[in-house]
Amino acid sequence: MYLLEHQAKELIAERGVSVPGGRLADTPGKAEDIAKSLSSEKFVIKSQIAAGGRGLAGGVKFASTPREARNLAAEMLGSRLVTSQTGPEGELVDQVFVEPALLAERELYIAVVVDQRSARPTLLAARSGGNQFEKSARENPDMVKTLTLDSDGGASASEIERFLSQFGIGGEACEDAARQARICIGAFRDYEALLIEINPLIITPDQRAVAVDAKIIIDANAVPRNPLLDRLDLVDSMKPEERLARDNDVNFLMLDGNIGVVVNGAGLGLATHDMIIDHGGKPANFMDIRTTTGSFQIAKVVQMLIERRNIDVLLVNIHGGGMTVCDTVAEALNFAYSRSSRKLPIIYRAAGQNASWARSIMKDRALPFEEFDSMLAAVARAVEVARGGIGK
Repeated sequence: MYLLEHQAKELIAERGVSVPGGRLADTPGKAEDIAKSLSSEKFVIKSQIAAGGRGLAGGVKFASTPREARNLAAEMLGSRLVTSQTGPEGELVDQVFVEPALLAERELYIAVVVDQRSARPTLLAARSGGNQFEKSARENPDMVKTLTLDSDGGASASEIERFLSQFGIGGEACEDAARQARICIGAFRDYEALLIEINPLIITPDQRAVAVDAKIIIDANAVPRNPLLDRLDLVDSMKPEERLARDNDVNFLMLDGNIGVVVNGAGLGLATHDMIIDHGGKPANFMDIRTTTGSFQIAKVVQMLIERRNIDVLLVNIHGGGMTVCDTVAEALNFAYSRSSRKLPIIYRAAGQNASWARSIMKDRALPFEEFDSMLAAVARAVEVARGGIGK
């Protein structure tokens, strides 16, 4: 779950991180009023969307007067902002954040993530932050330094100060930056976050560290058990297809291939993906049908897949057992195809409980399927069909 900038700042500011102190506006008039109330000579107007890259895409602008803040807000509100992280459709801007523009003596980048290799929380930092950070980090990965933390996210103030001092800051500025990094580490642990990022953390001329921008992503599974997040209107950063699958008890991730995949079991799903890629194909999605998912729920997800024009073939790889039996999926395929005018070819392989009954359903309903006994043969045929674009 993606927190908007103003929400991320609210959470870390409550714990003691210094932020510029802006407010949210949903009309140009409110943006002007907020600017008038701020004791600043310049203002920053920031589009509030659930994606990064706003600055380079025109989603962050500076104003010299409250009237200019109003005009900039009028341009942003109601527009669709397209950034490197939104996709070509962009995201609708229905709110802007207005805050004072601060003078920076220098900028840092800091973030807290879980390192996948060590499975431990890690503090990242770099000598410079800002709009170009991601591009600079790709071109020069050595610029980002890491400090591996204790398994519970613990680290002493002196340890973090030593770590940050390598970026050319010292004295009060280093102490303040380290204090705020420790706060972010604690918030990362308490909120069960996937990412807390401050980019940039500026050092002001009076040697204060201030989080000019903040980004927080929360593990969606942690939200129901974390009362600290109840008051926030969290932004669901899932794609619409993923949200539909989640609402129907199917684990699902949209990818960019052209082979739609219908699989039960995460392990079987990953194995199916590996085989598709080994054969030179590209899966359009990951799917793991949960053991408690019914045929009507599966049908909604399957219908969504077959109606996507970028998908040329449906690869069904089912192992019946436990609570998900083969005929449940076969009935779901029938329901989905009866509701859709697009008859995407099905490459079908099913084994295990009720496999023969499922085969009878597929034949009786006259579904457009080719059946295979082995996964290898089914995958090879699906890749072949996808290359020919038969489903278009």
